[in-house]
Amino acid sequence: MANKLEGKKVAILVEHGFEQVELTEPKKALEQAGATTHIISSHDRVKGWDRKNWGQEFSVDIKLEAANPADYDALVLPGGVMNPDKLRMNETAVRFVRAFFDAGKPVAAICHGPWTLIDAGVVQGRTLTSYPSLKADLQNAGARWVDREVVVDNGLVTSRNIDDIPAFNEKMIEEIGEGIHAGQSAR
Repeated sequence: MANKLEGKKVAILVEHGFEQVELTEPKKALEQAGATTHIISSHDRVKGWDRKNWGQEFSVDIKLEAANPADYDALVLPGGVMNPDKLRMNETAVRFVRAFFDAGKPVAAICHGPWTLIDAGVVQGRTLTSYPSLKADLQNAGARWVDREVVVDNGLVTSRNIDDIPAFNEKMIEEIGEGIHAGQSAR
C-alpha cells in the first residue's frame, strides 16, 4: 500500500472525546499509504477517549475555523459518543463536512462518526453502517442501515466499531485512491 496515496491530503475532524484508536489507526494507515493527514478541530489540542477512560491529548494541525475543505482530498470522522455529538452541534463543522460531499470527495466515518453526517444532511438514500445505537437515527434521516463491518456507498465508507478498523482502513484507502466520486454529492 506504500505510496498509493502519495500527494493526497486527508482531514481528520475531531472534538474532545473521539475514540482514540479510531483516529490513530486510520491516521497511521493513511500515512503508510503515502497520504498527508491533518487533525482539525476547533481547539488547539484535543483529548481522546480510550475505550472507558480519557486517553491522550493530540496537537491539532489546523484550527477548524482556518481549515478549507478545498485543500483536502478526503475526510475521516472518528467515532466516540462525545466527539460527533459536539461536531454536529457546531455549524462550522457541519458545513466543513457537507463541503466534502458537495465536491464529491471521499468521506470515511466509523462507529458514532455517521451521527455528524445526519446534521450535514448527506445520508438520505445512502446505505451505511455505524455503531448499532445510531440505527434508528440514521433510518429516520433516510439512510438504509445495515449491520456489516464496512459499507461503501459511492465514496462514503462506514464501519461499526473498533473491531472493524482493518476493513475500514482498507476501503478508506481504496476510495481515497479512486478520488472524486460524482455521485457523492449531497442528494
